[in-house]
Amino acid sequence: MEFDFMQMEPADRYRLLTNFVGPRPIALVTTRSPAGGNNGAPMSFFNVFSHDPAIVVLGIQPRQDGREKDTVANIRRSGQFTVNMVDMALSRTMLVCGLSVEPDTDELELAGEAVSPGAQVESGWLPASPCAMECRVERLIEYPRRLLVLGEVVHMHVRPDCLDEQGRYVNPDVYHPIARLHADNYIVSDRQFVLKAPPLESVTKGES
Repeated sequence: MEFDFMQMEPADRYRLLTNFVGPRPIALVTTRSPAGGNNGAPMSFFNVFSHDPAIVVLGIQPRQDGREKDTVANIRRSGQFTVNMVDMALSRTMLVCGLSVEPDTDELELAGEAVSPGAQVESGWLPASPCAMECRVERLIEYPRRLLVLGEVVHMHVRPDCLDEQGRYVNPDVYHPIARLHADNYIVSDRQFVLKAPPLESVTKGES
């Protein structure tokens, strides 16, 4: 089957992209409101794109009625946000933070989730998260129905049990982030395996 994205409705493009590009890691983004309250929002249009500088990207669309989301308003005002990675222990909080609530509602309080003050940014971070990345906005890229937020990671909080004894790599027995596939379907990375490339000299033309 062939699909001409130049002729398709946005909803149909979304369906195909999110069905086939996955799993996508979940960013539970925390920001601070002008009044000093916490805001939490899960996003699956998210990934890390660079380490030097350390850049993560969020893709955020407006509300159904076209209004800007609180997360975007807070990011525009402060130029700061925090990405909290999500595992099964945080899955309920992720889902609660994704509910449609009134503006300025503290989703994290609604979920009963503890929040700690940021080390280098005003937005709080979640101690229950395996890893929380404090970010400052590097740039905003505007589209009519999508905002791309490029954030530079300036500080990282890592739950100690998620690292190996040397503190260099994640502990695969503990760190099992969940990611979104499509619709309400998710996957957890609790089944990991090693794949190593064959020696170059063992590869001959026509073999794979």
